[in-house]
Amino acid sequence: MKIAIMKLGGILITALPLDLIDEDAMEFQGDLLNEINAHDAKGVIIDISALDLVDSFMARIINDSATMAGLLGAEVVVCGMQPQIGTTLIEMGRELLGVETALNLDLAMARILAKVKAEDMEQADDGT
Repeated sequence: MKIAIMKLGGILITALPLDLIDEDAMEFQGDLLNEINAHDAKGVIIDISALDLVDSFMARIINDSATMAGLLGAEVVVCGMQPQIGTTLIEMGRELLGVETALNLDLAMARILAKVKAEDMEQADDGT
């Protein structure tokens, strides 16, 4: 299953579906990195609100995808985490380390735009 990755300005937005299987998750990772590179994306929002269950593999995919996107220079926000997902992640010892989160898509967009703006201002101050 191909997971849609939409572009809005310099921001990529994607939502992980409920019926995501491991192979699709791995394909998503590669697709996301290719899209960041192809569009020189400054930000990525990964909406996980459809997920009502996360195992350690899916937690790793989300965390690694965010980390890889960051290494390509994109700011990343994961949004829509259900309360039971947060509880499960903590109980498994699989927190999303170094991953910015937001309650919903609106807050994620506001956060990502603020991060991108701050990054642009920092680069302007550095003369780069």
